[in-house]
Amino acid sequence: MSLAACEKKGPMEKAGENVDRAVEKIEDTLNPKGPAEKAGEKVDKAVKNVKDEAHQAKEKIKDSVK
Repeated sequence: MSLAACEKKGPMEKAGENVDRAVEKIEDTLNPKGPAEKAGEKVDKAVKNVKDEAHQAKEKIKDSVK
């Protein structure tokens, strides 16, 4: 499922990720979360990533069959 991992990230994607991390740090400072909530968010993020990668893999397979 790690087909997307082979692609290099461009400067805009890296910058976007840096902004996302900065916003998360600010939110954590303003609204501290407990360990259970943090764990739940990590699970949610992991599930989303798996779904995104599966969708990308499906599209690549579909494109290669054409």
